[in-house]
Amino acid sequence: MLRLGAHESIAGGLHRAIERGELAGCESLQIWTKNSRQWKSKPLAEDQIALFKQARSASAIEPVVAHASYLINVASPKPDIYARSVSALVDEVERCEQLGAPYLVLHPGSHTGDGLQDGIHRAQAALRETQRATPGYITRILLETTAGAGSALGGTIEELAALLEADGDGARLGICLDTCHVFAAGHDLRTEQGYTQLLKGVEDLIGLDLLPVVHLNDSKHALDSHKDRHAHIGEGELGFAGFHRLLTDPRLAGRAGILETPKSNDLHEDRINLAALRDLAAGISWDLIQMVGSESNGESDNT
Repeated sequence: MLRLGAHESIAGGLHRAIERGELAGCESLQIWTKNSRQWKSKPLAEDQIALFKQARSASAIEPVVAHASYLINVASPKPDIYARSVSALVDEVERCEQLGAPYLVLHPGSHTGDGLQDGIHRAQAALRETQRATPGYITRILLETTAGAGSALGGTIEELAALLEADGDGARLGICLDTCHVFAAGHDLRTEQGYTQLLKGVEDLIGLDLLPVVHLNDSKHALDSHKDRHAHIGEGELGFAGFHRLLTDPRLAGRAGILETPKSNDLHEDRINLAALRDLAAGISWDLIQMVGSESNGESDNT
């Protein structure tokens, strides 16, 4: 089974995310290493790093995954945005390395209308440049599947496979599969055929060994809608049926399964969503159980 966890806030310090993850019942965790809406942040202080590592060593949570800033667009045709994106990505990898985070999830970027192949080539160049700037680092960049909207890269497994060709070191890149995104891109995880076709594509074109992290999100929009809007587990178009196969697939056992579902400032939603996933993995039906949506009107901008 996947090691289930959630994306937790770093308010009050990076180490607080570990504490929140413990309270929510996480086995794995995803964090920001800085403000996700800013290009630059202060370097990590030694005391911040020490507190984080101390909290992590005292916890059974593993792995701790980081998510890169939403501002980064390594496929941008604009020279200034491209340069800032590469610089920000290098900084993100360096921060992950300082914290001992093995994975950094990155949106593959958007060619903004300049053309798919040109966008792929720019993203590949940016990934190579990042590798050259961080030689020997353990942190692996995971390119996240997208809903395939507009000019965004990563809407197909073929596009992700092409981007992974930039991996000059052979062990510095991988992918993160998001259930909401692949469903919105046309993969019907509710059916045996849809799930099998998706995993076969990953296995044949990329390799399951390069899929260490899965984002577990229901979808507010329909199959093949190309709209990215997350929902609580069982409350969207994926429904409960869209998660059982993935949770119990022995090929994915031990990998991180991270929630990015809507949440307020407490941990109630995470606890309920994690409980739903664990019961689904155990074969317990949640069809008649009231979910968090009736108690919370929060919405998520996670993508």
